[in-house]
Amino acid sequence: MTIRTARVGLSVAATIPLVCFTGTAAPAETLRDALQKAYASNPTITGQRAAQRATDESVPIARSGGLPSLSANSQATENVVQANNNFLNPERLANGQLQFSVPLYQGGSVRNAVKAAETRVEAGRATLRNTEATTFTNVVAAYMNVLRDEAIVGLNQQNVRVLDVNLRASRDRFQVGDLTRTDVAQSEARLALARAQLQSVEAQLISSRENYIAVVGTPPGTLDQPPVIPNLPASPTDAVNVALDRNPQLLAARKQADATRFDIGVARATRLPRVAAVTSGTYFNYLGSVPSVANGQRIPGSGTALTTGFQLSLPLFQGGQPAARVRQAEAGRGQALEVLTATERAIVSQTRSAYAIWQSSQQVIASSEAAVNANKLSLEGVRAENSVGTRTILDILNAEQELLNSQVTLVTARRDAYVAGFALIAAMGNAEARDLGLDGGSLYDPTINYQRVRGRIGDFGGDGEPTPIAGTTRSTPAQTAIVTRPLDPALDSNIDRSPALTTGKSSPNRQ
Repeated sequence: MTIRTARVGLSVAATIPLVCFTGTAAPAETLRDALQKAYASNPTITGQRAAQRATDESVPIARSGGLPSLSANSQATENVVQANNNFLNPERLANGQLQFSVPLYQGGSVRNAVKAAETRVEAGRATLRNTEATTFTNVVAAYMNVLRDEAIVGLNQQNVRVLDVNLRASRDRFQVGDLTRTDVAQSEARLALARAQLQSVEAQLISSRENYIAVVGTPPGTLDQPPVIPNLPASPTDAVNVALDRNPQLLAARKQADATRFDIGVARATRLPRVAAVTSGTYFNYLGSVPSVANGQRIPGSGTALTTGFQLSLPLFQGGQPAARVRQAEAGRGQALEVLTATERAIVSQTRSAYAIWQSSQQVIASSEAAVNANKLSLEGVRAENSVGTRTILDILNAEQELLNSQVTLVTARRDAYVAGFALIAAMGNAEARDLGLDGGSLYDPTINYQRVRGRIGDFGGDGEPTPIAGTTRSTPAQTAIVTRPLDPALDSNIDRSPALTTGKSSPNRQ
């Protein structure tokens, strides 16, 4: 997989060391594979796409307020009690009316409503981008968590095997009188503790794999090493500058704030006059309930009428409702502006924090690598000194534990560095599908649905009953703590960690 952030013109400050596993026969799943699966079927993403399609419909809804309308009304009545011989009050009457109205002026309410809806559509697209970036960050974190926890389980399994060998060797040396019962007890206690720690990290690995399924939708299997993240910023200032210009969450907040300006125009229009051209046609029928001739005059049993003209509506007093709507819209805009400021603050903090974590993790990686190498030498030296009686079994056990701790710290730092690096490019607005090299397949384009529905004026039709796009994970097997990849050679110990059986050399602890 290739992660591209070509739109960010920043130099690469450093690359991120990765946990490298080799020697697997089965094809490994790459980070790109995981991102593609999440992009296609993660319910958070697919749900936000549906929300965006719903937002698209706000534009034709707003436009409908300025389009002609046609309505029909009909009525049939039966007069149970009526005046005698009054043909103006017939026993039965049926009438129908057809009215056609064309809005000519509505105080700018339609224009502002359409602009507000269009602006919110743009905000929704930015929100969709932010949802994708957040989900991608979660996928990367889940992917790296599995790699980290699998490596930690492997290290603890290795530690249990070594301590088991230590215990057996200690017991053998105790039998020949070279060690004391205290040395054996220390080895037994340390092995029991290591086994308990192994159970704990195995549970954490299972949890990470289950979380991976929740985010990606499929079990992790054997994971390949992720690629190096290119074009990371050279300084937090560079990162913040890009984030303030491209972060989708911030862009969405800006558009939402812009939309509230048009909401005020809609509210103000409620106190302005409205003009419409109206044409109506009426048909009536007495249904044979009146005589055809009365007082020498012919009375028609049915008839039609047609009227046309203009309708002016001038609100004079509405109980303070227009002013209240204006104040409400103005307060809504004030809230949106404060949300915009809060979002900007959060983006600045998030970007700087991700940069700091990334830089700190780089330093932790360097320190941990040095600590691992030093602890390997220390363990080798302690074992050599124990063979001549100047070090105790407890010294060896402590050296083993220090080596394990430094190895776990190294693995964790590598995970933290990668996740922080990805979170950094996500905060900078460079974690979209195209940036991540996912354009090999079909990418979701929210503008297609918008163009499809924007000009529709029909009252009938729909898209049908929706069905879930994201699949359920109930049929996936329960995950285990089986390690699918061997340890990174850099984390393995290149020294003999099985203590040799020595005789004739007394431990300082010997009683």
